[in-house]
Amino acid sequence: MQIKTDYNTAIKRKYPEQVVIAITKDKSGKFNPITIGWAMITSHYPPMMAISVGLQRYSLEVIRYSKEFVISFPSSIMDKEALFYGTKSGRDIDKFAECKINTEPAHKIDCIILSDAVANFECKLESELKTGDHIIFTGRVVSSHINEDNSLERLYILETGYKMGKFVKSYNNQ
Repeated sequence: MQIKTDYNTAIKRKYPEQVVIAITKDKSGKFNPITIGWAMITSHYPPMMAISVGLQRYSLEVIRYSKEFVISFPSSIMDKEALFYGTKSGRDIDKFAECKINTEPAHKIDCIILSDAVANFECKLESELKTGDHIIFTGRVVSSHINEDNSLERLYILETGYKMGKFVKSYNNQ
């Protein structure tokens, strides 16, 4: 049976939530990562994915400028970097210079991919949609990559307060 409650109480039940790091290149040639929780597959044919970026975020203007981005699914060993990239602004600092991480050149777009991620998707911007205080960017996937280390596990936000780690299934999470 469901009981009525307010949005802020109910939304806490969404965890665990995926962590995604989106990367794009700004006008000065600097790569800018942003950690986000809102990403989804929007089409298989052709393959398309979407991310939601806040209106005040530097990444919003950078994606609009570059018209391309990488969606990385970070592994659980990337928790410190994911937290840093999600709490600092690329408007103020070079996030990759301040918080180093292993990268490789992207294959089809002018960007980089994250070497320690479980998967990376290179996307060309197809459309955007304003939804309240966020913009949903839809990208056509033009190249996909997986980590050769199959033992790496995805990183998730486990609860409020940026608590991140591996998702461990319990009897309560069946």
